[in-house]
Amino acid sequence: MIYNDTIVALATPSGAGAVAIIRMSGKDSITIASNVFQSVSGKDISQQKTHTIHLGTIVEDSKIYDQVLISIFKNPNSYTGEDVIEISCHGSTFIQQQIIQLLLRQGCRMAQAGEFTLRAFLNGKLDLSQAEAVADLISSDNEASHQIAMQQMRGGFSSEIAKLREELLNFASLIELELDFAEEDVEFADRTQFHELLNRIEFVLKRLIDSFAVGNVIKNGIPVAIVGEPNVGKSTLLNALLNEERAIVSEIAGTTRDTIEDELVIGGIGFRFIDTAGIRETKDVVESIGIKKTFEKIEQAQVVILLLDAKELQVSGLKFQVEIEKIKNNFPQKPLVVVINKVDLLSKYDVETIRQQLETLNLKLETISAKNKTGIEDLKNHLLSFVNTGALRNNETIVTNTRHYDSLLKALEEIQKVKFGLSNNLPSDLMAIDIRQALYYFGEITGEVTNDELLGNIFANFCIGK
Repeated sequence: MIYNDTIVALATPSGAGAVAIIRMSGKDSITIASNVFQSVSGKDISQQKTHTIHLGTIVEDSKIYDQVLISIFKNPNSYTGEDVIEISCHGSTFIQQQIIQLLLRQGCRMAQAGEFTLRAFLNGKLDLSQAEAVADLISSDNEASHQIAMQQMRGGFSSEIAKLREELLNFASLIELELDFAEEDVEFADRTQFHELLNRIEFVLKRLIDSFAVGNVIKNGIPVAIVGEPNVGKSTLLNALLNEERAIVSEIAGTTRDTIEDELVIGGIGFRFIDTAGIRETKDVVESIGIKKTFEKIEQAQVVILLLDAKELQVSGLKFQVEIEKIKNNFPQKPLVVVINKVDLLSKYDVETIRQQLETLNLKLETISAKNKTGIEDLKNHLLSFVNTGALRNNETIVTNTRHYDSLLKALEEIQKVKFGLSNNLPSDLMAIDIRQALYYFGEITGEVTNDELLGNIFANFCIGK
């Protein structure tokens, strides 16, 4: 893939603001800029050094569009590896569009989604996993996802994969060499060292694959369903967690007919809380639909908060034991946190008695008063305990990309085939096939192996201008 044209796009968010940045990249970007820019000092920007900024006006014939700053980045020392011009203009949407249309008339083409980063990849400024990390960095909305994206963009993940690929490639070359001397029955690749390398690669691949469980949670957030009978305080709890009046609170049972969702960052990890309709027997058609959605949301959630009314527990604790067992039986794989609400209405003795009764069910319990916002911080810390942040704290490589996860699984499968062949003294030509496949899947991650369809799918998810 070779791009010879010059592209342009708005690099800042669309809409009015104090300042907007319009970016050009391509062989004609400096020439086009010099055609429409008049420096206040009379300089010809086509003759200026790279990484310099110049004040002047954008003009067409005698028409002045705006006073701007122009930044010059000459190849190969730019983001894309091409000549790049960035025009910092005033943030009026009218000015932005006028300047972009002028540049189009001068010979630019509108950039496609992610095309600046695509050119950076094609020109060797980034490998493919680093390019994908750019999109993750832009979309990161909490400390943990930002930390992982920064690590990957700086090459932490790709360098680990590249090192394994290089070592495997060296042995693959020796195996291939043996095939050229098959009649002499010689071995160039030390089988003991090769076996040690395969064990090390297998260990690293399994660690990276296991990290995806945490990485996917950090990248996409943890969905938490808040469930329980009507009027136990689910909407009040949601409001207390978010510290805002997000859901309608009423004494009337069945107020929440549909699910209400909102996000909260706890300890750098994103959680998506889902306030559901109260679970009960009802003849109300609309409420019945809401209850059906509740069970759908439980299915989608990774953690379930079962909210119980402390006063009701005092009267009929056995009924709630049945309710708890019902959720545990229907969703045995999902972590269940039982939260006793409205403890402010009971004595400490009564609360402790209820706690002791429910602890016999081997449950994780929290006691709160959602109305008074007591116990909320303990509940947040409890939820955070479901995320294994050890790898994050230790700055280990964490996989967050589904495409990378898929390639790692396939690479592991091929490595295990090679190990089997080595242990069973299979011919070198058969092992060489599996080694080539493993190298192929490694190359898919970093971009040594790619195609137009793959690149199209990856960069289509980028914003235009990046």
